[in-house]
Amino acid sequence: MTLTDRQKQVYDYICTYVRDQGHTPKLREIAEFLGIRSRGSVHRYVQALVQAGLIEIEPDRARGIRLLQDVESSNRYTLPLLGRIAAGLPIEAIPDQDEIDLSEFFIRPNRFVLKVTGDSMVEVGILDGDMVVVEQASTARDGDIVVALIDREEATLKTFRRNPDKSISLVPSNSSMKTMRYAADRVQVQGIVVGQMRSYR
Repeated sequence: MTLTDRQKQVYDYICTYVRDQGHTPKLREIAEFLGIRSRGSVHRYVQALVQAGLIEIEPDRARGIRLLQDVESSNRYTLPLLGRIAAGLPIEAIPDQDEIDLSEFFIRPNRFVLKVTGDSMVEVGILDGDMVVVEQASTARDGDIVVALIDREEATLKTFRRNPDKSISLVPSNSSMKTMRYAADRVQVQGIVVGQMRSYR
């Protein structure tokens, strides 16, 4: 059974939660992670994982979800770390025997991925088609690159800045574009960019 993106997000969250906390999350915690209030929607996602053979439900238990695969094996994705390479002057490449655990590098509770469309952030190296790893958050510090919802309708990726008059500026990293300025109550921070991925093939 092929999972939808949302179902996979729920499964990855459960695996990460078990790895970090030692037990499975409650439905309420999954709903909070997803940013939704409907327990019914969470129940449907969980039932899809049951049908896919990834989890089972133990009735009458507060934490009744049980993973059917080993968390470490299902949640570890490694690539060999073979050394360091200079981006300036050449240096001697000395191979190491180490690994980078990609799941540990990117995957945490309350994180998700968005595909970037547009070129408003090119001057900080975020290009059209890149994937950004976002950590859910409702507040941000000046200088954070955020996913911001404007007027509860339009989402955008910009650098966050508070102004002296308490308004919010959403600053593009593209000299051909203008900074957007809004009253604070029009801007809702949904997450902060904590990582980035790009494939060249």
